[in-house]
Amino acid sequence: MKPIIRAFFKTLRLVLGPVMLLKERLTQPQGVQRDAAAQAAVDLQCQSMTLYQFNTCPFCIKTRQEMRRLSLPIEKRDAQHNAANRDALQKGSGATKVPCLKITEANGETRWLQDSKAIVVYLRERFQH
Repeated sequence: MKPIIRAFFKTLRLVLGPVMLLKERLTQPQGVQRDAAAQAAVDLQCQSMTLYQFNTCPFCIKTRQEMRRLSLPIEKRDAQHNAANRDALQKGSGATKVPCLKITEANGETRWLQDSKAIVVYLRERFQH
């Protein structure tokens, strides 16, 4: 029974994945407009962050949309098809749950923020006007 269930969900992902990615592309929010100096400061802060994600995960799409809305150039790493990224996520956060935002603080300490709601709240508090 397990192989049948796995096959069903794999087929569902194959069918719905492209539809979800098309919807994401068609509904991209307008990014926040900042003056050049303010955007440069945001860009610098974003260099210390990495989003581990799956392309077709609805929670990852929600997080990416918020990153676009806030004009945040945060590096994205595919933890679904890239074993090295998945291993880094597992080692750092203790799970392969996505989305997961890796934040490296100025003192070198690393935090792993899981859950799309928590990530969106963090990004809004840190970067919204």
